[in-house]
Amino acid sequence: MNEKPTALIAEDEPLLAQALQAELALAWPQLQVLAVVGDGASAVAQALRLAPDVLFFDIRMPGMSGLEAAAELADTWDAGAKPFPALVFATAYDQYALQAFEAQAVDYLLKPVQAARLAKTVVKLQAALAQRVVASASLAQMELTLSQLRALLGAGGAAAQAPASVSAVAPLHLLQASVTHASGTSIRMVPLAEVVYFEAADKYLRVLTAKQEYLIRTPLKDLMPQLDSQCFWQIHRGTVVRASEIDSVLRDESGRLSLSLRGRPERLAVSRLYANLFRAM
Repeated sequence: MNEKPTALIAEDEPLLAQALQAELALAWPQLQVLAVVGDGASAVAQALRLAPDVLFFDIRMPGMSGLEAAAELADTWDAGAKPFPALVFATAYDQYALQAFEAQAVDYLLKPVQAARLAKTVVKLQAALAQRVVASASLAQMELTLSQLRALLGAGGAAAQAPASVSAVAPLHLLQASVTHASGTSIRMVPLAEVVYFEAADKYLRVLTAKQEYLIRTPLKDLMPQLDSQCFWQIHRGTVVRASEIDSVLRDESGRLSLSLRGRPERLAVSRLYANLFRAM
């Protein structure tokens, strides 16, 4: 690791980003902030380009949330070249969100950042960075990070969404999907039993059956609580497949997984975050 540790701040509120940077300069003068960005996609792009030692990610950002950005980054990070950055999430106070972080031993900062709390975070980060100089610790730390992110996202994005209360969601049996024809658009009632997989695409969610493709406007994160997790497996940030339709799983020379389906011709990539589903391979 360089003599001077480096960091990236992702915060969509400029004043809070400035405040965090100012507090960091006092609490950790040696830390070099390489960039400050305001959305999840930029956070991922800049983190891949700059490879900082520490990431300060706001939970609520335009586009991808802080958790989603961290998961996207973890999926593309080359852990063999440099250890994955230490993660700190910033969030407005919500006991539901904080319990989710604490359960996974993920560090967080309450907004606005308080100097005393930041000082404790800095001590933790310095200890974590010192530990990473051991080469064998890099891959182990990566697995721990993936496990933490998987748990946080698997809890329905608890820290990202921070709902005031959790209510039961009725199971889904039918989807109202749009179908475009030469003469216009119609609505088709699609039985969930026919769906092979879902894939996020821009503002829509693609619904793929063995013979047809439909579009719905429901975001995948809103649909997930209505799906039986034993029947539908998330294999990527934007892809959920019916487990019984998985025919085979291939691991390439780089260790990446992809799967083929019984009801569809295309192969689907499996994100590193969800590769644990096929650990037997």
